[in-house]
Amino acid sequence: MNTLDCELFPAHADPPGSGSVALATRLNHAGGDPEDYPAMPLLEGSMARQGISTRRVILTQLDRSGFADLIGLRAPNPFDGPGLFAAAAETRPELTAMSTSIAAWSAVAHPRRILLAGPRSFCAGVERAIDVVERVLEKRGSPVYVRKQIVHNTAVVDDLAERGAVFVEELDEVPAGATVVFSAHGVAPEVHSQARERELDVIDATCPLVSKVHHEARRFAARGDTIVLIGHRGHEEVVGTRGEAPEHTVVVESVDEVATLEVPDPRRISYLMQTTLAVDEAQQIVRALRARFPAARGPNSDDICYATTNRQDALHAVCADADLVLVVGSANSSNSVRLVELAHRLGVAAERIDTPQEIRPEWLADRHTIGLTAGASAPPRLVDEVISALGGLGPVSTHERRVATETIDFALPKKAR
Repeated sequence: MNTLDCELFPAHADPPGSGSVALATRLNHAGGDPEDYPAMPLLEGSMARQGISTRRVILTQLDRSGFADLIGLRAPNPFDGPGLFAAAAETRPELTAMSTSIAAWSAVAHPRRILLAGPRSFCAGVERAIDVVERVLEKRGSPVYVRKQIVHNTAVVDDLAERGAVFVEELDEVPAGATVVFSAHGVAPEVHSQARERELDVIDATCPLVSKVHHEARRFAARGDTIVLIGHRGHEEVVGTRGEAPEHTVVVESVDEVATLEVPDPRRISYLMQTTLAVDEAQQIVRALRARFPAARGPNSDDICYATTNRQDALHAVCADADLVLVVGSANSSNSVRLVELAHRLGVAAERIDTPQEIRPEWLADRHTIGLTAGASAPPRLVDEVISALGGLGPVSTHERRVATETIDFALPKKAR
């Protein structure tokens, strides 16, 4: 499609805005039925990547003889239904950029099949952590301080911040005596000590499955073992777990690091895992560790949590037929990043996105079956928004590939009940 395929029209948007492109959520025709534009977030993202500010509006298409301060561009829909996009700009350069972006999206407009991985999105530990902050805000009012991100998702953190949660990196940013919530990823004992010194009212939202790993670290250290903690250095969960027995713990990220690992006594070695690792990669590291240290002992049950395993198993089912996988999740979400990496290892193109605005038209070229999943910290509504946006490019059919049904529910900490 090129700009000649678009319909130019005078338009009005209320309120007007100087120097920005108006993107229509709806177009009211002169003497016709209104049109809604669910794919508008896709165009919104394209404009943002070009550095052009946008605003969402309801456009009104005026009679061509009328006066308007905005020039609109409407892209027709090759299928039955409303147009693909409608937008308006005040300047010629903005209009040109807008038409170029519309052309790129129109070129990939066609029917699609969406394969939904099941389970996807929130797990019980994430729901519990978010619920803790919401309950405390409701009971005590704002501000409620939260050390680090309560879960690794930008949308969740932004939403809680709007409600009065104050996110800090360290406890010295929290006023003495204030309420502070510890995130789902857990903290080292020294952080609890700092909180007591500052007389902070602590509400611990650590996921119970992470707390289990902390308990194992204390148990293994008490029997004199060197603990090999398989995980990603710098990740908050790994920092917190290592803090339970720092003198006894060494972090290993890969099979290559196992080959150079030295321990005081090869007969006394245990291993633990970050709960959000890729199952296949973690198993490779364990095999390498046991091959080098046959006496190495693991926990009584898997450290990688059920939610991480389920989402990876579901992705396996989706990748069997997908041309492209979209993983909804933030860049610092370990389990979301692992899903992208797993899709790549399965031979399927995959991209991680926080919102529909991050989808790019070139990803969708010649891609007719889209696998869609979300990391355990990503809100379900974001998955719905992606489906809606893709549906604005043409008819979509959705099919779920469910491998498990999750019924686990973790009780809230007493202070948050």
